[in-house]
Amino acid sequence: MSVSVLGRAAPRFGACVNAMIRAVARTALAATIVAGAAGLAKAGETVVNLEGRIVATLNMPDHAAPVPAVLMLHGFGSSRDEVGSLYKRTATALAMKGIASLRIDFLGFGESAGDSGDITVNGQLDQAKDAFAFLATYPDVDPKRLGVLGFSLGGGVATLLASDRPSDVKSLVTWSSVGDFEQDFRTVLGDKAFDRAKEDGIVGLDLGWRTIAIKQAFFDSLNKRKIDDAVANFPGAYLTITGAKDFSAAYSERFVGLAKNPTKEVMMIPEGDHIFKSLEKDQSMAQSVIDKTADWFSKTL
Repeated sequence: MSVSVLGRAAPRFGACVNAMIRAVARTALAATIVAGAAGLAKAGETVVNLEGRIVATLNMPDHAAPVPAVLMLHGFGSSRDEVGSLYKRTATALAMKGIASLRIDFLGFGESAGDSGDITVNGQLDQAKDAFAFLATYPDVDPKRLGVLGFSLGGGVATLLASDRPSDVKSLVTWSSVGDFEQDFRTVLGDKAFDRAKEDGIVGLDLGWRTIAIKQAFFDSLNKRKIDDAVANFPGAYLTITGAKDFSAAYSERFVGLAKNPTKEVMMIPEGDHIFKSLEKDQSMAQSVIDKTADWFSKTL
């Protein structure tokens, strides 16, 4: 990932949106169908609005209930279908195996409300917990067979969620996951971004596919939790998938060594990059990741 620091960002970036968000009470986990839908179908994809202004896509399989289900958490600066529609394609693969899924837009990203500048690790973890609780209480979903999938930053958040809900998350899969929040973001963003945010309270970044302004609270949140501890605390099945040419490859063997459950595995892709070449014409690498993930959840949920 190539990221450059933009010129000084205005300190009032998104102030109006922030005021709106603060006015919205953070509530438990009811969901309403977005405008135009008459109700949830028994099978197929449905867009839902979770309380808290999070937009998500629920994919229910055409199988006898109750069915297992997977929560999908996207990466930094991304959205719920993920790059190359990897999550959308994975949802279809899971449904074919009788597994439901819920993929969310974190607040400030995709179609969800909010200011992307307000992103923090702990904030995304809270949103993930809300989405997970919604999925666990959804009709026709088996709350005893729930998994979590996280990509990049979402992999770190998914691991924290699994650690904090050890009796509820049965299986965890991460793709190209961060292994140390602060160290990895210093590597990707550079010290200049950290310094600018500390000086101005906010920094503008060019991620290559979009620009984003991130507030100091994000950088402060990076050293609050250790992923090593979260992996070691999680008792369920654990699969980590990474490309050998990605920074995340440095963590895979260590994390699998820390994992408690004997059902654990590293899928290391020799020529793999951070996004598994999902934007190239040849989709064989990306498809192998999707297939492995669907098979894993089918066996472990």
